[in-house]
Amino acid sequence: MSGITDLSLEKLAVGIRKREFSSVEVLQHYLKAIDEKEDDLNAFITVFAKEALGRAKNVDSSKSKNGKLAGVPIAVKDNISTRGLRTTAGSKIIEEYIPQYDATVVSKLLNGGAIILGKTNMDEFAMGSSTENSAYGPTRNPHDLERVPGGSSGGSAAAVAAGFAPAALGTDTGGSIKQPAAFCGVVGLRPTYGAVSRYGVIALTSSLDQVGTLGRTVTDARYLFDVISGKDRYDATSVERTPTKLVGIKNLRVGLPKEYFGKGLDKKISLRIEKVAEFLEGLGAQVEEISLPHTQYGIAVYYIITPSEVSANLARFDGIRYGYQTRAKDIEELYLKSRGTGFGEEPKRRIILGTFALSSGYTDQFYLKAAKMRTLVSQDFEKAFAKVDVVLTPTTPTTAFKIGEKKDPLSMYLSDIFTIPANLAGLPGLSVPVGEIGGLPVGAQLIGPKFSEELLFSVGELLEKEKWS
Repeated sequence: MSGITDLSLEKLAVGIRKREFSSVEVLQHYLKAIDEKEDDLNAFITVFAKEALGRAKNVDSSKSKNGKLAGVPIAVKDNISTRGLRTTAGSKIIEEYIPQYDATVVSKLLNGGAIILGKTNMDEFAMGSSTENSAYGPTRNPHDLERVPGGSSGGSAAAVAAGFAPAALGTDTGGSIKQPAAFCGVVGLRPTYGAVSRYGVIALTSSLDQVGTLGRTVTDARYLFDVISGKDRYDATSVERTPTKLVGIKNLRVGLPKEYFGKGLDKKISLRIEKVAEFLEGLGAQVEEISLPHTQYGIAVYYIITPSEVSANLARFDGIRYGYQTRAKDIEELYLKSRGTGFGEEPKRRIILGTFALSSGYTDQFYLKAAKMRTLVSQDFEKAFAKVDVVLTPTTPTTAFKIGEKKDPLSMYLSDIFTIPANLAGLPGLSVPVGEIGGLPVGAQLIGPKFSEELLFSVGELLEKEKWS
């Protein structure tokens, strides 16, 4: 079983189905890895060892092992509802919340035969870029324990990178799958907005949130995506996948946006992405410089739209109906104390920002202007995809930074400067590892038109076959 971590999701499922090894054996391998290293990494908020073992035994005793993931353990980010299993969203305010239903993506995993291994650590309510904002302590990067794994899906990325799970689900609003994937040296897919149901996901920014996949390889990220994607009657924003036509590498047109290669980008990362472009060109692709002129407004737009939606989505956590509640002499004090104590600093910061942006006299000045600028960002990509098939950029401006290094919110927000614009446009993005710099992973981001996931996977597979140095 020593080579179990070398097996793809499909080979794990096929091996269990053919009884080459049991689901219990596979699960025990990952549980052992968690026991040995979890105290150092803090990748999970909750590990469901007992429940997972019971399900694995049921799979092994069943004569028919149906489903693409039959008997395979999968880690799930802790803002995705799991029936009967604690779901905290990384926050104290709902630390004892036990959902009465599964999120649609979890239902699809279970219907596919998967085993829910545990719930991964995350920035509180998915607000952050480092997984330092969790009420349950920071997650550490498996490549360097003094550094962050990225965020907000840092626990999922760290779990896959450390061999705690063969693959994991995360959510991505501004870059919360792609950025930690780059920092941890794994593959991360943020699908087209609407390609995967959001039903049962604790909302951050409803117009941007999307569930995606993290895996050791592009093949695994694709395999898991195939299981969870598709229209859902419980989510009106979800749609059936309409894959775009694949393009052969010799006809592939790759765009390098000049706005992504300026101030703030680590020079070594810039050179690595240029090397990636040269590699694709050597295979026959046509590479050209393009312009996405409204890129510079992405961060500002995101941090008006997101806090505005956050202020509405988190209003339900009031200490009355469920969640953390403190003692108080009247209802007003109850609201103030429960929310003031239950929420961490970052959620409180964004609630205040959003409430201000939506307040009387400021909606037109801030939120509506941001919405208009978001349209311009989307139009930039539409114009670009009239000329190219795929956009290639760095995933992050730097490699993983040290825990506690980012002292002010703005410097933290800038960690997502390359992932936010595509998310504002609702586009799919794939981060693929392209080697290391100074012992720390580097990710290349591939962005495509809506529902071009298969194209991104095809290009991503080419990149991961290369030995980057």
